[in-house]
Amino acid sequence: MKRRNAPGPSDEDIALFREAVGPVRHIESAAPATRKPRPRPRAHMREADEAAVAGELLRGGHDPAVIEIGEELSFLREGHSPKLLRCLKRGQFSVQGEIDLHHMNAETARACILELLEEAHAEGWHCIRIVHGKGLRSRPGGPVLKGLTDRILRRRSDVLAFASARPAQGGTGAVVVLLR
Repeated sequence: MKRRNAPGPSDEDIALFREAVGPVRHIESAAPATRKPRPRPRAHMREADEAAVAGELLRGGHDPAVIEIGEELSFLREGHSPKLLRCLKRGQFSVQGEIDLHHMNAETARACILELLEEAHAEGWHCIRIVHGKGLRSRPGGPVLKGLTDRILRRRSDVLAFASARPAQGGTGAVVVLLR
């Protein structure tokens, strides 16, 4: 339905409206009372946290090696899509072989990792998991087996990508490896 541009109500319509409504008295409106401006919000908790930092730094209640233990491992060979690494991190590949390096020394762990990679190649596996542990009892140098696993896998040309496992599969204490 089209609207016509009407100039407004006619004088007859206005008179008819006033007759139907009756006498009207005008109400004066008072200006609203001015309010005192509210104070600007303050981040009380942030201020308390900032104040506590100085004391915590002086006490030195943390060990930097412990902070690094929970770091995730992640690697993607050049020339491959980042989507491949995302799928690996989400657990979208079926793990076909696995090894647990707990309670091994570095030399034994190195031999076991290389043996698993050879077995994966022989069997035609494309995805394996290496449980290296989080290194909670490691010396200040950090987690030995985690670092060893990272170095070995980065140097191998048959490794396309690897990432720390999902929490149900070992979290930062294990790595899922995608092979050619």
